[in-house]
This record gives sequence, C-alpha cells and structure tokens, in this order.
Amino acid sequence: MIILKNNHEIECMRAAGHIVGETLLKLEEVISPGMTSAEIDRLAEEFITKQGARPSFKGYGGFPGSICASINETVVHGIPSNDVILKEGDIISIDCGACFNGFHGDAARTFLVGKVSNDAKQLVKVTEESFFKGVEKAIIGNRITDIGHEIQTFVETHGYSVVRDYVGHGIGRSLHEDPAVPNFGRPCRGSKIVEGMVLAIEPMVNKGQHYVRTKRDGWTVVTTDGSLSAHYENTVAILPNGPEILTLIK
Repeated sequence: MIILKNNHEIECMRAAGHIVGETLLKLEEVISPGMTSAEIDRLAEEFITKQGARPSFKGYGGFPGSICASINETVVHGIPSNDVILKEGDIISIDCGACFNGFHGDAARTFLVGKVSNDAKQLVKVTEESFFKGVEKAIIGNRITDIGHEIQTFVETHGYSVVRDYVGHGIGRSLHEDPAVPNFGRPCRGSKIVEGMVLAIEPMVNKGQHYVRTKRDGWTVVTTDGSLSAHYENTVAILPNGPEILTLIK
C-alpha cells in the first residue's frame, strides 16, 4: 500500500532529509586515505544523534552499522569495520539514513578517496547524473517505471549497467515503503505518480555487468565480475510544482 504524505508530514521529512544531507556533507569533508569505515560510521552516528535524530539503519533487520560503507566493487550494504582501511584511489559509497520526529530521510553518495582513476571518476559522475535524469520523470501523472527507464537509458548510453536486484522505494514513517522504484524497465508501467508520494530514488551503477551476489555475511552485495560500482540516492517528495529533493543541501 502506498502511503501518501500531507503537507505537515512532508515538512517533517524535510527536517529528516536535511539531517541526512548535512551528514553526508560532513563525511565528504573528512573521508581520506587511511581512515577506516568504522571511523566514518562513528562520525555519522555522532552527528546524527547531535541533531536529535537517530540513525535509521542501525539495528534495521539486524544491520550493525549506522551507515552502509561500500567500497569499489561493493554495491550496497557494506558493513563498517575497523579492518577496512581506505586506500588512495578507492571509491566509497556511503548510504545514510536518519529518523527525526518519526520520519525517515535516506540518501547515498559515492565519494572519491584521494586521487582516483578517470574511469572511476566517470562512473561516479554518470551515476549522479542518472539520478537527476530520473527525477525529471518524477512528476504527477507519470508512472513509476518512467523514472527507471530514464535512468537505465542514460546509464547504458555511457556503457555501464544498472543493478536489477536492488531498487529504490517509498519512504516515510517506515524506512522502506511501497512502491518499489526500479532503476530500469519499460516506461508507462507501474503505479501512477501522484501528489504526496515520497520516494527514495537510488541508481546503483556497475562499470561491468549488472549481476551481483551477496557475501557470506548476509549483507555485503558485490559485483559478480569484480567491476566498480557507484550509488547515488535522494529522498524525493512529489509536489504539485514538481519533485522536491529533501536530502540535497543547496
């Protein structure tokens, strides 16, 4: 069931989204070679809690971290660890959520660690750009698959592939709500986009093939061919004058 939000609820989600956006900006300032993913996790949790919120991910389905920290070939759900040390040339996707006054915000960014290859830079750039291509279709009267079709077309035009096994989602009082928001597919299908929807739109893009597998820890999802993967996500409210990105600090 799709749960539509009223103006007051969307205002609450703006506040939660702002905390998420600020958290990611803070992390971008400090991420560097030699840091552990556990250090990044602690910084995120400290900042979120200081804002009077709580990390949405910590304990969710048993997940141990406050963020997901996914490096290089890891697509999503990387578990923060003291044993994972960032190296020059890595890329790291940080997925972050915060719950504030009963509502969640959810966003992800892929950051460059020091000097990285041009191939990695291009992958990260295209992934981010694909999100904004998708958001252009997140307007009242369109269908959910119009978003994913636009993302997939843009990504594949650049020679990359879109992950099929993991998709975006509705969001609100629960971290994951209906509808599912695929980053691929044929247009003009799925639920009609209406005012009051709030969607987490999150392209996950692989340099190689789209296939992924989950490691033995039950969480960490990696590309099956070992190719790099990037992730870009925002929480988006569907409003009469167009989509509003709640987790992007301007």
